[in-house]
Amino acid sequence: MTPDLDVFLRHLTRAPAVLVSVSETRGSVPRERGAWMAVFADTLVGTIGGGQLEWNAVRQARERLARPGDPAGGGAWEHEAALGPSLGQCCGGRVRLRFEPVQAADRDALRQRLSPRLTPLALFGGGHVGRAIVQALAPLPFEVTWIDSRDEVFPGDLPPQVHAEHSDPVQAAVGDLAPGSLVLIMSFSHAEDLDIVAACLQRQRTTADLPFVGLIGSHTKWATFRHRLTERGFGDAELARITCPIGLPGITGKEPAVIAASVVAQLLLVRSGFAKG
Repeated sequence: MTPDLDVFLRHLTRAPAVLVSVSETRGSVPRERGAWMAVFADTLVGTIGGGQLEWNAVRQARERLARPGDPAGGGAWEHEAALGPSLGQCCGGRVRLRFEPVQAADRDALRQRLSPRLTPLALFGGGHVGRAIVQALAPLPFEVTWIDSRDEVFPGDLPPQVHAEHSDPVQAAVGDLAPGSLVLIMSFSHAEDLDIVAACLQRQRTTADLPFVGLIGSHTKWATFRHRLTERGFGDAELARITCPIGLPGITGKEPAVIAASVVAQLLLVRSGFAKG
């Protein structure tokens, strides 16, 4: 469950809302089909793209909430808008919005319906960069397994989609990863990093179900690792499936937050490629 959905459902226990969702799109539009926002009398959760489109949707929803009697009653309705000069938004497409009054009794159904498909991600390493990546991933559609051989390194306030796991030896956790996991390797030790990479390559030989394996480090580190992994019997085609360095090219900052932004952007590109495929 994403942070927005969690906030929405918690607010819904205290007050009714109108759920506004994008049900249909044509042409260039600010948000995709399925995007949503929850409109309460005094707050908003989520977004359908901002601008005049969103302002008008909030106005319609709050007019319903302000009606006497049961503000969550009266049934759903739809509204179609052209994103042209009349709205001050020049996207040029059309959006159909669905408005649904909802209340506390709808929470379970909404949780099931609005929970996004999460991409499994294994993060090896609880250091400063690992923490920054976990923080950057918090609002994004990833289910994170955060692994370290040091049990005491994990903070106590983890985001709901992050699960901390102690593993010693750390590479033993590779065999238990969910199929389709993206893998990031950044432990406190180069020796551990090497063992994790080797375990991932061995798993690829048998199941080939880790679509991205990224190793933090320089080209020099990877050259050393290539030599050692070759000595362990891995070939060039296998080694070519490891991404090192990680992150988008051209972002050179070494601060943990900068590295995290670069790596998470790379992960989103990888995930987008899977979605298109």
